[in-house]
Amino acid sequence: MKTALKFAAVAIGGLLALAAAAAATLWLNSERLLHRVVVVQVAAVPYATDPGAASRGRYLYASRGCQSCHGEDGAGRVFINHPNGLFARSANLTTGAGSAVAGYTERDWVRAIRHGVKPDGRPLFVMPSEDYNRFTDADLADLVAHVRALPARAAPGAEVRLPFVVRLAHGAGMLRDAAQKIDHTQPPSQPVPVGVSVAHGHYVAQTCIGCHGAQLAGGRIAGAPPEWPPAADLRSADGALARYPDPEPFKRVLRTGKRPDGTVVNRAMPRNTHMNDTDLEALFLYLKSTPAPTH
Repeated sequence: MKTALKFAAVAIGGLLALAAAAAATLWLNSERLLHRVVVVQVAAVPYATDPGAASRGRYLYASRGCQSCHGEDGAGRVFINHPNGLFARSANLTTGAGSAVAGYTERDWVRAIRHGVKPDGRPLFVMPSEDYNRFTDADLADLVAHVRALPARAAPGAEVRLPFVVRLAHGAGMLRDAAQKIDHTQPPSQPVPVGVSVAHGHYVAQTCIGCHGAQLAGGRIAGAPPEWPPAADLRSADGALARYPDPEPFKRVLRTGKRPDGTVVNRAMPRNTHMNDTDLEALFLYLKSTPAPTH
């Protein structure tokens, strides 16, 4: 009996040692990933100087999700503060105390927005640059024009705190930053005419891929608070779009969070009261044109 107990104790001790070693390995890999240098060759996008640039940029800032994380004033805000220890405060994009961008050059804006990379080459962990990687030069310049015109605000710097389990998932490759998801060799998108068309809708839909995935197939959102539901499958026939036969209920659900049957979409899905009819109707056309999921 004593021999069996000793054997069991040794076995359990060995398993615990292996688990500790595996956890340490994953933690160290997470540290390496967080502090790695991502080399991205970018061309500068010149600052926009035409009078309408900041106005168009203000619309992009509000309608493409920047405002949801950084706040209307651009000073940053806490947008995740979960009891499990997951915490995220966005960067201060103004030139006030605590600014993350006060010294940015034209190339730095391109690295951060399109590639998820800081000026020093380290990855921006929470910034969903995969949503903005396909921005045209004109839209990127307009967005930057708006941000650079924001009044200075003093605010704390960006901060991300990851629970132990999330750090291990990151070290295991289950949670990736934007710089890992992006094909940095792709050239910028070429402009398409703004209008209610599939082509323009495809361009607008790039804003959705951070949560819904590159193929818009939905699923669990890596690193999100555990109570967040899986992102909806936005592909045509069998996906979420099946319940929207025309653009009007589709626009209402994005703006109000209410489905045609009166049920409410989870608050994890941001309400977009800023996107205009043209963009929403083009997005609807594009999503309706995407291939149906295969089973």
